[in-house]
Amino acid sequence: MHEFKYHGARLMGESVSLQTVAEEFGTPLYVYSKRSILDHCRHIERAFDGHPHLSRYAVKANANRELLRLIGEEGFGADVGSVGELRVALAAGMHPAKITFSGVGKRDDEMTTALRSSIHAFNVESTEEIEVLNDLAGREGKRARILLRVNLDIDAGGHAYVSTSLKQNKFGVPSHQAGEVLTWASALPNIEVRGIHSHLGSQITQSSTFVAAAEALIELIRTISREGIPIHDLDFGGGFGVQYKGYVTHPELPPEEPEEMNLSAASLIRTVVPLLRETNCRLSIQPGRSVVAHAGVLLVRVLFRKQTGDRLFIVVDGGMNDLLRPSLYNAYHQIVPLELKGHPLEVVDVVGPLCESGDFLALDRTVPRVERGDYLAVLCTGAYGYTLASNYNARPRPAEVLIDGTMRTMIRRRETVEELFEG
Repeated sequence: MHEFKYHGARLMGESVSLQTVAEEFGTPLYVYSKRSILDHCRHIERAFDGHPHLSRYAVKANANRELLRLIGEEGFGADVGSVGELRVALAAGMHPAKITFSGVGKRDDEMTTALRSSIHAFNVESTEEIEVLNDLAGREGKRARILLRVNLDIDAGGHAYVSTSLKQNKFGVPSHQAGEVLTWASALPNIEVRGIHSHLGSQITQSSTFVAAAEALIELIRTISREGIPIHDLDFGGGFGVQYKGYVTHPELPPEEPEEMNLSAASLIRTVVPLLRETNCRLSIQPGRSVVAHAGVLLVRVLFRKQTGDRLFIVVDGGMNDLLRPSLYNAYHQIVPLELKGHPLEVVDVVGPLCESGDFLALDRTVPRVERGDYLAVLCTGAYGYTLASNYNARPRPAEVLIDGTMRTMIRRRETVEELFEG
């Protein structure tokens, strides 16, 4: 599953030198490993040990159509959060019966498009949303299938911005109101209640958090069932964390102690599936990061070395417009040279070219010395990399390349400056 590693002094993606890829396609550049994506999909599926389920890939993590095609061919469905994500999932060949639509703010036109596409269900978040959906479904001559998102008020840990199941968060309805809401919704003429949905947050690394959620959902389903509402589907959400520190090792690199030893989505899934079997529901999950994070790297080129007082800045050609996570969440991504040259280690800030002090990829980071023209890889950027990219400072978004063995294929071309001003 680790398809980015050093062979001698060169960082490789599968069987291709990333230095060669950077020189061929330019930088900034996102590069993905096909083998890594397929391996992660298959590890997740094996973790269910034959229990009936459906894995719906969270398209928000990475919406490249070619990657969605690969994931869909592994039997995954999709969870989408916009009409754009719905359309790209369908264009990638994902079956509408395997698609759910999530999000606290679905527009009328988005829900109408999803109804016309005959998706499996809407993960609904409020009574007013259900009322609107009922009306829209009636106009289309359809019944809208729904799963009610419940807020379990469980602290998933990590950054506050990626927590989604605390009572102060905007998502879902309080779990103690779920039975009342579903009883009311089941009486609406154009609504079909299928079950419930829960999602705690993102980058969750403690199995105990998922166990607490599973136990709460089991009790909730018992209570709702006693009230006469059958629960057919349980969407357990996603948020399965991945290892970011120490992903690549080499004697010339500084040691990084992973905070999440032996962590994988498969191990977290194996923890909760035996519990969730008690519900007798069709189980679904929404893995996103755990499928694609390790499968991608962002390649950047060193523009300048700049010493200011006691700070040494490595200025590169990729910044927060290409990878927002470090600036937005203070997220950690390992950064390594594409070629190791026996240089000493130094403490630097790796910063981008934008007109913002918050434009950085790493602060106070120990890396081997690099010079102007050298290339760096920002690791584990397959998730929430390109999907969060912007055109700030009128900079074109980067290209994306897929590696398959020794082959490399551009799967999204680099934007041009001219395209930014069209229309």
